Amino acid sequence: MTSYPRWTLRTEHTSYTVRLSPDGPWAELDAWGPLGVEDGPSALDWSHRTHFVTPADAAPAEYLPYGLRPFTGSELVAARPGQDRGVWWDFDGAEEGEGSLRLAFTDDVLGLRTVLCYETVPGTDVILRWTELTCTEELRLERLDSAAVNIPVTGTARLTYLTGQWSQEFQRTQLDLARGTFTMGSLQGAPGHAYAPWLAVQDGEAEAAYGIALAWPGNWHITAEAEPGGSVRVRAGRVPHEGVVHLTPGDTLTTPRLACAFSADGLDGLSRVWHRYERHLSGERLHRPRKVLYNSWEATGFDVEAAGQLELAKLAADIGAELFVVDDGWFTGRGDDTGGLGDWYPDPAAFPQGFGPFVQDIRALGLDFGLWVEPEAVSPNSRLYAEHPEWVYRIEGRPARLVRNQLLLDLGRGDVQDFVIGTLDRLLGAHDISYLKWDMNRPPTERGRPGAGPVDLDAEHVAGYLRVLDHLRAVHPDVTVEGCAGGGARIEHATIARTDVVWPSDNTAPLDRLSIQHGFLHAHAPHVMSSWVTDAPGIFDPRPRSLAFRFVNAICGVLGIGADLRTWTPEERAEAAGWIARYKNVRDVVHRGEARLLGTPHDSTCGVQYDLDDRTVVAALGTGRLDGAPLVPGRPDRLRLRGVDPAAHYRDTATGTTYSGAHLLHYGLPFAWSADHDAELVVLIRQ
Repeated sequence: MTSYPRWTLRTEHTSYTVRLSPDGPWAELDAWGPLGVEDGPSALDWSHRTHFVTPADAAPAEYLPYGLRPFTGSELVAARPGQDRGVWWDFDGAEEGEGSLRLAFTDDVLGLRTVLCYETVPGTDVILRWTELTCTEELRLERLDSAAVNIPVTGTARLTYLTGQWSQEFQRTQLDLARGTFTMGSLQGAPGHAYAPWLAVQDGEAEAAYGIALAWPGNWHITAEAEPGGSVRVRAGRVPHEGVVHLTPGDTLTTPRLACAFSADGLDGLSRVWHRYERHLSGERLHRPRKVLYNSWEATGFDVEAAGQLELAKLAADIGAELFVVDDGWFTGRGDDTGGLGDWYPDPAAFPQGFGPFVQDIRALGLDFGLWVEPEAVSPNSRLYAEHPEWVYRIEGRPARLVRNQLLLDLGRGDVQDFVIGTLDRLLGAHDISYLKWDMNRPPTERGRPGAGPVDLDAEHVAGYLRVLDHLRAVHPDVTVEGCAGGGARIEHATIARTDVVWPSDNTAPLDRLSIQHGFLHAHAPHVMSSWVTDAPGIFDPRPRSLAFRFVNAICGVLGIGADLRTWTPEERAEAAGWIARYKNVRDVVHRGEARLLGTPHDSTCGVQYDLDDRTVVAALGTGRLDGAPLVPGRPDRLRLRGVDPAAHYRDTATGTTYSGAHLLHYGLPFAWSADHDAELVVLIRQ
């Protein structure tokens, strides 16, 4: 029996084995799952059992071009200009490193070298995959995915993904796919509000879960195909705005990283794999406390003036906030959303004593200071647009369409990047600013650059965006950066690696936000989830909830306040101060601990459990009726914990009650909800 080369990559709990196919010149998945899963015949081996398709079409291939795989979907479509499409390659060697693998394939006729790249991430169960394409001839790339991921199933595949719209992002959605194709993505120049570039796949209702996440803040797609023979093949990658990418001789194109993860503990276990990975992405910034912020937008809107902002800052400082952020409306010409973008100078009418003294007045209250910016946007009546109309995306001879009364700068241009970097350097250098909220409220529409020839506009904008963020990280390392795009429209791993927190949604209503955060925490970590307490009423679920509910919900991530504190009663401010103090005592557990999702927003009680060292923090929320007993009179609802030691004992720091771990696992924590008591933050100390 002929032996074919195999390579195994191992993480802390998983292994991933690739082999050269016995059927042709390609790599295919041999095994992926818990450590040791590679020991035995491959569950994906269908070699020499194909009918009416080629072996490549049936193979669990890691990456195949159109040409070798003509019928069932390919990851790479390439051709020379004016010639037929297709790549036929030969294996050209493997390079193994510590936790890395590179497999090379060449097409000497076309002049293309394709390298499949693999890399484990230390301290996580994530394997990164991407592809490098190098040409010796001029080529057109019509498809250039990052990777294909093969998942064996015995029946129907269960897909879990995150869907939504503006103000309703990250809704956990499930689909059973027996046969056929499922696809999602975005052509909005950002991941978008409708779908997150994240997917989980399970074998029906089986516990084990496989997941992928694409690190790309531009156009993208994820496509899952339930194939004959018991497999789901997932392809993922960027989508060129122009439909094709041109390469010239000597060019190398590197696709976005695709993070691949496995957990034997289902979707909840998979979420912890992603959380650990995002803590890895944060690096040393993880250990910098995320400060409690107050943002003035919902209190003042565009009506920004120094006296009113200082009044809010004093109230925020009194309840324990650590950071004051002035949102939209602080700069010249910004009385509403029709002007000012691009002219990033403080409005002298709003700050008659000067912006510098205003910042120092905020600092004198013991607060850090932050600003909202939207660097990619420009207003048509701004000075910037008058001086540089060529800097916006436009198509010659076509009208410029306004979205939110603004245009979008072509951040792929070096001069635009330099302008943005210079603007941010000027603001951060002239004033004691420690926080930037980077917003993006407008996708590109007339996306062109007249006279530039064939340009990969989407990739160039992404590169410009990441260049600016990398500059901020290098030159202003102590500045906290928040990523925002009209809420959660640009949240993926490339952004998370360069920011400190992200804004999941503009919707801060209590039960609406609970649903958003429940989905968000499946894919992303608590320490990056900015969450505010506001006065916002429900949009999709208008049932009222208490101030305590809003605080406990916000404490599940990075706590902020966006309400108009001037309208709060002294009792409400005192209650808020108590919650903020409690948050400060547990935020290290929330941000660095292992998180477990307990129930769903559809249950009468749900929550999030956080474990770090000897502390367990449970944010519990009553989501059902508050005007009657949940089960029978006198019997509380219960929230079963997970992951605690059944042989240990845990003391509730508020009540002194002691529970065995077995009790918490089997019966759970009791909660007696009522109309004026719908949330609790429980802190347990292991004895």
